[in-house]
Amino acid sequence: MTIFEAVMLGIVQGIAEFLPISSSGHLVVLQRIFGFDEGLLTFDIFVHIGSLAAILVVFWRDVWELIRKPFCKMNGLLIIGTIPMVIGAFFLGGAVRGGFFNNGIWLAVAFTVTGVVLFITDKFREPTKEERDITWKDALFVGFAQALALPPGISRSGMTIAGALSRGIKRDAAANFSFMLAIIAIAGVSFVEILEIATGRVTIDNIGAVPLFFGALASALVGYLSIHLLLKLIKACKLRYFSFYVWGLAGLILLDALVLRIFFEG
Repeated sequence: MTIFEAVMLGIVQGIAEFLPISSSGHLVVLQRIFGFDEGLLTFDIFVHIGSLAAILVVFWRDVWELIRKPFCKMNGLLIIGTIPMVIGAFFLGGAVRGGFFNNGIWLAVAFTVTGVVLFITDKFREPTKEERDITWKDALFVGFAQALALPPGISRSGMTIAGALSRGIKRDAAANFSFMLAIIAIAGVSFVEILEIATGRVTIDNIGAVPLFFGALASALVGYLSIHLLLKLIKACKLRYFSFYVWGLAGLILLDALVLRIFFEG
């Protein structure tokens, strides 16, 4: 992997991890374009750490407050909201890591579903629940929405924000809860992947320290900007604009998978 390829993948991760367009789906597409036949586990870990750093910088006050008050209501809600993801990862983790969902047909369908969810989300009536009004049922519902985004092409941020808004949670509170769940999800996934490397269950990608560094740095810097952009768009009710993008991408992937067969073979 060259530094250019690493930076491009890092930029895509930084944008797509937080904007509701599925980072995992975009990384699969870009890896196919660059000619990487297999997933790059080590690289994925580093760019996810970059994304995690971006969230921690933006939401450091919220995170510090949760650390200071470990038995507060929000920590309990985040635990409840994470349970579906843990269960989903247990049953689907092997298929996701093994590339079962990396074929063109699945990605086209998944991106289409993401677009539908985003388009519908902006049609919800104005929510009224503040962050303090979030219940355990709300947290569990949003958690299930997050678990549905395990396969590539389904946007985690899109699903969690849509799930929160559908439960009547105000847009700013929905975004904050989504990002707090993202911290746990990204940290958890990275820990599991590092553990698998440490135990020898998977081999380390032969990438090199320099591309890994620049990929992670690009992910962190672009992720920081993407978070602020998403927060503004959520308040302005403009998530549906992303639906047209992912629908267009789904169409291109489907065309390639069924007709051109340049990057995907169905």
